[in-house]
Amino acid sequence: MAAEYDLVILGGGTGGYVAAIRASQLKMKVAIVEKAELGGTCLHRGCIPSKAFLRSAEVYRQTKRADEFGVEVDEPTLNFLKVQQRKNAIIEQLHKGVQGLMKKGKIDVYHGFGRILGPSIFSPMPGTISVEYENGNENDMLIPKNVLIATGSEPNTLPGLEFDGELVISSNEALEMEKLPDSMLIIGGGVIGIEWASMLNDFGVDVTVLEYQKQILPTEDKDVAKEMEKQLKKRGVKILTGANVQADTLDKNNHVSIEAIVNGTTEKFEADRLLVSVGRKANIENIGIENTDIQISNRTIDTNEFYQTKESHIYAIGDVIGGMQLAHVASHEGIIAVEHMADEKTQKIDYQAVSSCIYASPEAARVGLTEKQANEEGYELKVGKFPFKAVGKALVYGEAEGFVKIITDKKTQDLLGVHMIGPHVTDMISEAGLAKVLDATAWEISQTIHPHPSLSEVIGEAALAVDGIQIHG
Repeated sequence: MAAEYDLVILGGGTGGYVAAIRASQLKMKVAIVEKAELGGTCLHRGCIPSKAFLRSAEVYRQTKRADEFGVEVDEPTLNFLKVQQRKNAIIEQLHKGVQGLMKKGKIDVYHGFGRILGPSIFSPMPGTISVEYENGNENDMLIPKNVLIATGSEPNTLPGLEFDGELVISSNEALEMEKLPDSMLIIGGGVIGIEWASMLNDFGVDVTVLEYQKQILPTEDKDVAKEMEKQLKKRGVKILTGANVQADTLDKNNHVSIEAIVNGTTEKFEADRLLVSVGRKANIENIGIENTDIQISNRTIDTNEFYQTKESHIYAIGDVIGGMQLAHVASHEGIIAVEHMADEKTQKIDYQAVSSCIYASPEAARVGLTEKQANEEGYELKVGKFPFKAVGKALVYGEAEGFVKIITDKKTQDLLGVHMIGPHVTDMISEAGLAKVLDATAWEISQTIHPHPSLSEVIGEAALAVDGIQIHG
């Protein structure tokens, strides 16, 4: 069977299905080829389930602190089965919502594995999509005018630490645990590793984090990473940086043990399970790229600013092109790619204006350059920093640790970066993102009257602190 489309999208994750909806709005005939579930990693194995877990962990932690707020309750207990059930219910509800959006947009969904074919009887150009089915059904052939590759990524591992799904696991298996282990060893102190460390600690698991770099959260501002480490250690998480894990020492016998060289000394670590969290790798294998002239660099697909590959009718977005591996980025890239296909006027992404978030406890969020990056780019800096402990709402809320840090260019007053760590900063970072989009200065942020009492007052005070005129500090 062969069917013709204006656009066929490989991958029905956040980037892919959002692109499909925009294409439908532009009157394109659209199909998505997805081998698993619509919503992809973000909905089923990433953003949503992990944040559902983190919310349960937060409620559990807060309930144990209820007496501090004058609320007397019996000692709370954690029912991890119910935690899993709540997570699954949220996923199911959102999954049904995505399926409904596909029907609303009259978007055809093929539940199979899509492979790009070279020039054939169907088309003189590469791009015909063969849809292969696990049940042995005959392949469908989709003949598109344009193709969008949005196949996402999967957890990476290290040689010698391959996932076995039981003792050595990725975040995928961690989300499906039927019961919590007593102890967890996490290799990798990046965003995912730190979110899991925070969550598991709140659930009562003994957690150790081994990070190869000199600081956890290596891509974050040094002050934020330092504060995160301090707060996690205060709660009992063991964190070792500069840890060179020796994969060949891994021993599995109902639990795991492994050695790492830390500051020149070999140490042995043991735990019930080992979570490897060392980034993600693009899903570009076996999708037919070899049948095209698409270029690959560092295991990701090369594109231009409108996400066209070297094959001008084939586009790629999201994790497969590297860059910021964030669901909201993939979605926006997909919109731009589709608008470019349709010859619509579109706005290129300024990645320095994209916010990114860490949903640990404490939360962290940022937009723009870190202080180190700004210095390396040659800027002369003015930096303002203001603590949550001087903000009344933070004290009322019972979470007064952390700060907001604003980095500006001393010569032009331009906003270079905003970094936050503390309560609800993942909900507040969009103010800084809007300021970046509008090319606002710290002074303009300070002239925005923030409501009192509110957590957002910390942003206004940090903006004033750039010039040393903060009111409450």
